Amino acid sequence: MKVEMREAGPATAPQGMRLSSLWRERLDLTLVAIALSGLVIGGILWWNGAEARWAWTLATLPVLAALLLQIAGSLRRGDVGLDIVAALSMSAALLFGEALAGNVVALMYAGGQLLEAYAQGRARREMSALLGRVAFTAIRYRDGALEEVPTAEVRQGDRLLIRTGDVLPVDGHVAEGAAVLDLSALTGESLPQTFERGMDALSGATLVGAPFDLIASRPAAESTYAGIIRLVEQAQASKAPMARLADRYAIGFLVLTLAIAGAAWLFRGDPIRALAVLVVATPCPLILAVPVAIISGISKSARSGALVKDGGVLEALARIRIAVLDKTGTVTQGRPTIIAIRAVNGFSQDEVLALAASLDQASAHVVATSLIKAATEAGLALHPPTEISETPGKGIEGKVGERRVALGGGGYVGRRSSGGDADTLAADAPPGTLMVAVAADGMLAGVILLQDQLRDDAKATLATLRQVGIERIVLASGDVGEIARAVGTSLGVDAVLGDLTPEGKVAVIREEERAGPVMMVGDGVNDAPALAAASVGVAMGARGAAASSEAAGVVLLVDALEPLAKAIASARRTRIIALQSVFAGLGLSVLGMIVAAFGHLPPVQGALFQEAIDIVVILNALRALR
Repeated sequence: MKVEMREAGPATAPQGMRLSSLWRERLDLTLVAIALSGLVIGGILWWNGAEARWAWTLATLPVLAALLLQIAGSLRRGDVGLDIVAALSMSAALLFGEALAGNVVALMYAGGQLLEAYAQGRARREMSALLGRVAFTAIRYRDGALEEVPTAEVRQGDRLLIRTGDVLPVDGHVAEGAAVLDLSALTGESLPQTFERGMDALSGATLVGAPFDLIASRPAAESTYAGIIRLVEQAQASKAPMARLADRYAIGFLVLTLAIAGAAWLFRGDPIRALAVLVVATPCPLILAVPVAIISGISKSARSGALVKDGGVLEALARIRIAVLDKTGTVTQGRPTIIAIRAVNGFSQDEVLALAASLDQASAHVVATSLIKAATEAGLALHPPTEISETPGKGIEGKVGERRVALGGGGYVGRRSSGGDADTLAADAPPGTLMVAVAADGMLAGVILLQDQLRDDAKATLATLRQVGIERIVLASGDVGEIARAVGTSLGVDAVLGDLTPEGKVAVIREEERAGPVMMVGDGVNDAPALAAASVGVAMGARGAAASSEAAGVVLLVDALEPLAKAIASARRTRIIALQSVFAGLGLSVLGMIVAAFGHLPPVQGALFQEAIDIVVILNALRALR
């Protein structure tokens, strides 16, 4: 085979984000260096009895100019923030001849900007790591050769070669053999997992084992990882309601600052006291703490396998008290598992399973995957089927080796075989059991009984949900009431509702919302309306439908419920940390302003006091990452 190489498109979006961040970091470093140099040079001049104010003034002016440009841009966007206080304090310091105070404020402000950029950069680390793992090319089989093509050219059904160390460019399934994949970028799980032939593998995973072939199940633009990238960019660009609320508080705080400063000047006749009040209010922890805490919380959730789309969803998740869960694919595995094989007419259980799995290699039915997986795990040899004829929803028949095999419902197989009644063999199966009949050469070979089993982590996750504050759990299923009640009873939920249409699930959400904020968890297209109607919609994104992922505010990147409980706990802790930072920082700032107004906190000491508050507030906000 030969490999043809094609040029791939550049990673424009991630590069643009890195360049913007790098430019800001360099500007902040430059301003800090200028302010620090002025402070040092002025200090040396002052120590030697020379005039030092010119050095402090020159070091303050560049920081003030950059700040005024930033304020002008904010005002054009309609944002009024506390940067105005910083500009006023530096300007007043220069005007009143307090050049040293102005230089200290300039250094503290520039340092605060650098500290904020560092804190937000650290908080975004997990999410930015996702952006850096995009696969831009794929190795595709074509006309007996291998060619490297941009991932955008990959189509459903293409066969791709995945080499050791490659990131899977699209969603697909393992064509043959086994693939050992590192899913840590998607789920946070550090241990590699083995995917057998026919199993689904998600884009974004990294191959750590031997090379294998992947059959693409959807184009790159529709794959899991592409959706994750869109959600990450959306989350990073979003502004949480708490942050918008902080902006409104900032206006009030600005008015309070000017009022205290004006009163100090008016009643004591001392402009330096007014300057000290302005200095203590610069910059304000209110505008530093909330963004850092929110992004930290979103990053923490993403690291554990739950992608929260934006800060508003994170805040809503922190207030959830009621959970409504879909059944199939949410609390159950969403794929049938063999619970029994009943062989007749001289056939063994292994023969029945081998015949069924061999024939089902030609079928795309959900049961086919379960049968093939079970046969592979049992070490049974599968033969390629020929002369296939499938009746959708009824059954499939064809040749396996030298035998004519029929597979499907009891009626379908019964019309093609003798030697017994398949429905009779399965008459005592428990509610919710799926029966697959198997016949070979016109003789009934047996039946395979399957059930959609509970997820391994379902009970433990529901118990954890109650521990993190979920007061009521409702199972809402489109399945028949008897099956839904059996599942609900085994899980210990508070209420079970079956036979629900998509509209019925929306009605359940509306009814439950009377008692408090509601979270809906689902994975199918029929769950999308309820996910959109709930206070927070949670989609099982690993295998769930695209419609449900788009409608949801939280997407679980792994096919498990455990990340949801972690995300709720993280959201509640993040909200508490953000509020702690805001109120503690505001309280200390107001206290400092009052002390300054009474003349007990000079401008220079006031700037140092405020910087200490900012450092404590930001470090506290970063606790949301732990």
